[in-house]
Amino acid sequence: MDPDSPEHPVDPVPAGDGDDDDLTGSMTALAGLSTARLTLEDLLTRVASFAVQAIPGADGAGLTLIEAGRADTIVKSEPFVREIDDIQYGIGEGPCISAAATGQTMRSGSLSGDPRWPRFGPRAGRLGVHSVLSLPLLVQDTVVGAMNVYARPKDAFDARAEHIGQLFAEPAAIAVQNAQILAQTQRLAANLAAALTNRAVIDQAIGIIISRSGSTPEAAFDRLRALSQGHHIKVSAVATSIVEEAARRARARTQNLGRPDIS
Repeated sequence: MDPDSPEHPVDPVPAGDGDDDDLTGSMTALAGLSTARLTLEDLLTRVASFAVQAIPGADGAGLTLIEAGRADTIVKSEPFVREIDDIQYGIGEGPCISAAATGQTMRSGSLSGDPRWPRFGPRAGRLGVHSVLSLPLLVQDTVVGAMNVYARPKDAFDARAEHIGQLFAEPAAIAVQNAQILAQTQRLAANLAAALTNRAVIDQAIGIIISRSGSTPEAAFDRLRALSQGHHIKVSAVATSIVEEAARRARARTQNLGRPDIS
């Protein structure tokens, strides 16, 4: 039987006081994170860093936020984690992908020989990374992301480390989801503000075209759209150009009116 397979029974390893202190400290720091003061990526990076502090044997961690309709947000606590994660996402195989897909924790102490990831494991091993603990981030049975915790030695994570990782993953998932909701709200607000600004500029450009040509609002908008298609730029960009040009002309007329007649 493969000692790294999920079916292999592993005797629990008693925790030392140091492990408990590290977990408590990391979870306290996690609770103190302010989603309002950090960018989404900064907050996720701190969560990954706290995981390294909490889980015995960890050398680095990466965190992946899964969001429908958007590219996954991937952060790392150490530079080598990016290289490892790029491999698994590049080939579509690895413990983080498995943890996110199944909602189950994945643990391996010998990646290079692990049959679950025959393409990813050997590549990670050649980079000197042999142990991984991949933890799904679950909120009400929904996977919002996954966290990879890596170690260079073989068999770095025992049953106790896995248990600590799972304890840490519960509040981490809540922090990640809260940050995700805030980021989505901020994006929506920015998009609405941009839409209102664009609408105002388009209305101004339509008014300028009407004043110059005497056309109807519909015809003026058709003119904007034709210019947009002809120059392969957005209607709002065409409208902004028309408004800015009208403003320049108005300033030039004002300056000319203010000059003394020396004839």
